[in-house]
Amino acid sequence: MQNQSGFKPIRKILIPLVHEGPGIHALDSARYFDSEIVLVGVVVIPPEQSLSVGAASARALRRLLQIFNKDPHVTVKSNVIVDYEPWNQLSQLAHAEKPDLLLLEFDAHLKALRVSTNDLLVRPPCDLALLRGKIASKPKRALVSMRGGPHAELALRVGLGLEPKGVTALNVRKLGASPEETEASFKGLDRVLRQMPEVQKQFEFTNKAARAILDHAKQNDVVILGATSQPVTSSASLGYVADRVLREAKCAVIAVKSGRPFSNEVYDEIAGVDAITILVDKWFAENTFHADEFSRLREEAELKRQQGLTVSLALPALNEEATVGNVVRMMKRELMKKVPLLDEIVLIDSNSTDRTREIAAKEGVPVYIHQHLLERFGARRGKGDALWKSLFVTKGDIVVWIDTDIVNIHPRFVYGIIGPLLRNPQIQFVKGYYRRPLRVGTKMQAGGGGRVTELTARPLLNLFYPELSGVVQPLSGEYGGRREALEQATFYSGYGVETGLLIDVYERYGLSAIAQVDLLERVHHNQQLEALSKMSFAIIQTVMHKLEKRFGREILEDVNRSMKLIRHGARGYYLDVEEIAERARPPMIEVAEYLKKKNEELKHAVEKTI
Repeated sequence: MQNQSGFKPIRKILIPLVHEGPGIHALDSARYFDSEIVLVGVVVIPPEQSLSVGAASARALRRLLQIFNKDPHVTVKSNVIVDYEPWNQLSQLAHAEKPDLLLLEFDAHLKALRVSTNDLLVRPPCDLALLRGKIASKPKRALVSMRGGPHAELALRVGLGLEPKGVTALNVRKLGASPEETEASFKGLDRVLRQMPEVQKQFEFTNKAARAILDHAKQNDVVILGATSQPVTSSASLGYVADRVLREAKCAVIAVKSGRPFSNEVYDEIAGVDAITILVDKWFAENTFHADEFSRLREEAELKRQQGLTVSLALPALNEEATVGNVVRMMKRELMKKVPLLDEIVLIDSNSTDRTREIAAKEGVPVYIHQHLLERFGARRGKGDALWKSLFVTKGDIVVWIDTDIVNIHPRFVYGIIGPLLRNPQIQFVKGYYRRPLRVGTKMQAGGGGRVTELTARPLLNLFYPELSGVVQPLSGEYGGRREALEQATFYSGYGVETGLLIDVYERYGLSAIAQVDLLERVHHNQQLEALSKMSFAIIQTVMHKLEKRFGREILEDVNRSMKLIRHGARGYYLDVEEIAERARPPMIEVAEYLKKKNEELKHAVEKTI
């Protein structure tokens, strides 16, 4: 299935291998998950015999387990459980190991372990999967029956974890049920499924849910469903629907039950919470890269040539005379002269008062003062305005921005951003992330950076845009994207530009269009607490603006755009009012001067080919 190979929603599976009993079928089926498999040997002693008689069986089981221990994906627990009723010990092991799934064969394991259905379902030690039948080969199609209940998210994780070529999410709804009854518990899941194009969504309205699932099962290799279709406190069975599907389906069936405790009162409130986690986990696994993956620069340049792409590097700067020269020199030498990965480098200056522009010009790159560009729009302070106007003076199909205050500059800060865009045409926007030690005087503080990220940006994204909660450093200054996406985005003039761009791309293209790359370590200078407070204020404004569009009403008034800074002087504390207004620039594609320039460049390119 497309984009499925990197997703590992089930990372650890615990399977009990019972002496002369079940476990092998579960092990064989578990191999289709790209997961660690933990095997524990179990010897069950008849109640009329002494436990000591199990020594020989335990030795035989350990010899068998050693065979499986040779598999790099299998971990064998050294201690074999020998007991009359081993379920309690197995539960304790599950609590200690914290597997993502306890996989048991239905109902052979229940009988062998002498565990009642009541104990198994009411107090499972972790997320539980009951397998009926054997998954004999890599499944091509999986049917996930999900009604939005507490086990639906787990069913989806299991279905995707098998990595079939196709997954169908079947939502069976009762005939005559009100929209509130049918949609409340499915709302969170539906939000996630809309962003998984590889999952086919089907709805069926019927009062015969088991029959509907069995009919759909005929076209699938495995069916995954929740272990209840009745009040979650019931322990009489797996539920009528699950019982019947387990009994009658011709293909393999996996019935799952969440290990989380639920009550009827919170049933709808938590529905969909785990589904968002599934989506973010999936995105993180598939769309998180490492700069070293793209370090073969000649291969990257060849990919660029084959796709007919051009790449621009725009360097925003304000009083960076200490570092800007080294940044420009390195990028020109490594990514233009040695390998033609970059087609142009430009400096976008914010009216520096030091030698920043002079140094960059001496290095042979075009230098612009962003306040002097597109003057009819007026001059605004702020990095965001510089980035917006850099679209006007660059030509590349891909535009990359990196800050010019990087002390430990390296080509990876640029090729790491470009790499995912060259490898995957669906990716529109790439964010860099890194470890952030701070230089304070002559000393380094490891991991001291990112205070605004952790205290403001990421909490806000988790709260209002949970799909973006897997972005490690949403405020990093190293990022880039395809011009077609960037020219349609709204740019905020100040500190909110990174947050605004991230949300814009997500809302327009979806989560799968965003990638992130580990750029290792970035050394930069510390900022004072007051500057960080202003940055947070601007970021909060940006998120509020985006929410205004979502809800169709204004949240902020102009009076809210001034920040009262508390200062201390000879006469004590006093207030200093400063306007920090995050104002948006229109998408560049709507700017007449940009369209004219773009048309002239296109006309010139056509003339050159004639």
